[in-house]
Amino acid sequence: MKYDFETMLERRGMDAIAVDGIGKGGAPAGARGGLDAIPMWVADMNFATCPAIQEAVSRRVSHPAFGYFEPSDAYYDAIIRWQKTRNGADGLAREHIGYENGVLGGVVSALNVLCSRGDAVLVQTPVYIGFCHVLENNGYRLVENPMRRDGDGVWRIDCADLERKIVENRVHAAIFCNPHNPCGRVWTPEEIREAMDVFEKHGVWVISDEIWSDLLLNGHRHTPTQSVSEYAREHTAAFYAPSKTFNLAGLVGSYHIIYNSWLRERQEKEASLCAYNAMNVLSMHALTGAYSPEGEEWVRQLREVLSGNVNYACGVIRDRFGGVSLQKPEGTYMLFLHCEEWCRAHGMTIAELQKRGTDVGVAWQDGRMFHDPWGIRMNLALPFHKMKEAFDRLEKYVF
Repeated sequence: MKYDFETMLERRGMDAIAVDGIGKGGAPAGARGGLDAIPMWVADMNFATCPAIQEAVSRRVSHPAFGYFEPSDAYYDAIIRWQKTRNGADGLAREHIGYENGVLGGVVSALNVLCSRGDAVLVQTPVYIGFCHVLENNGYRLVENPMRRDGDGVWRIDCADLERKIVENRVHAAIFCNPHNPCGRVWTPEEIREAMDVFEKHGVWVISDEIWSDLLLNGHRHTPTQSVSEYAREHTAAFYAPSKTFNLAGLVGSYHIIYNSWLRERQEKEASLCAYNAMNVLSMHALTGAYSPEGEEWVRQLREVLSGNVNYACGVIRDRFGGVSLQKPEGTYMLFLHCEEWCRAHGMTIAELQKRGTDVGVAWQDGRMFHDPWGIRMNLALPFHKMKEAFDRLEKYVF
């Protein structure tokens, strides 16, 4: 491969929660017995970012002034080109794009436009913990639409329950995760359209988190939520960022795509009220470097690596970890394990199982916060040899 996805970066002391946070606060506990901790919890990658990003940022850093600035034409052009090439976003123009300090901040701004404090907001569960936090912190009530697993173990949206929850709770806004974190579903056009038909029937606005849309596995393709119908285009605020794709979370910066002028103008006004929603000049140049032809090639190779990691891990779990179930993810680099059968068979709680893993240095993440009482989430964005070492430890010492 042209790019290095085989070296395990030394991140200690380099501002990385993934490694320096282990053993602190709500992070996984540290390893015992002299084993090193393998970071498989927080959702960032243990790979060096695309060289084009470092080059773009370095060019800007070489000029010794960092004063006030406006987003460049190159910034908007890069987003338009990226969305057109990868997601078929026809008709996307500069006016439809707006900066957000983060996807979660954008979600809150949209909710503040569409809802009153105390309103019910619908999410599919299992659910990304960040949504739970921002809903609670901003005075909204989380309504669960539990997903179900079909006979093949594939996560599906329960549209009958979706409609019932909308009616019973007078829901006006829903958060839709596409692709889904933590379950790894890449929703098909038909699935999105079916859910959107329910939303349209009841006049529900949709806030679509599409931050994982570049990280697709084994040939799966992303369908933007806004693309499935005219209602979806006009009643959805979609949020994207290069941060997950290119390991840029520490630089901060995401963006929205909103076609509806009524919602877009109010979103921008709401986001401006605190005066903190301002772009960093280096994150602007990082995005233009990421959304370049070299960035496209880097992502193509990254997806091959992640697909290989996921295929290996799911094979090990299927063949050797009896009682642990999961859907093989179609996107993201996360696994979401359901361990109820294994725990009951071995007379163990999920907390005890998690501790068995962290004791041998597998720093995985408690899945209970994602609304699965028997869940564990694992990050597979690390070199294959290190990921294999983690699964060897799990087989030898844990399962």
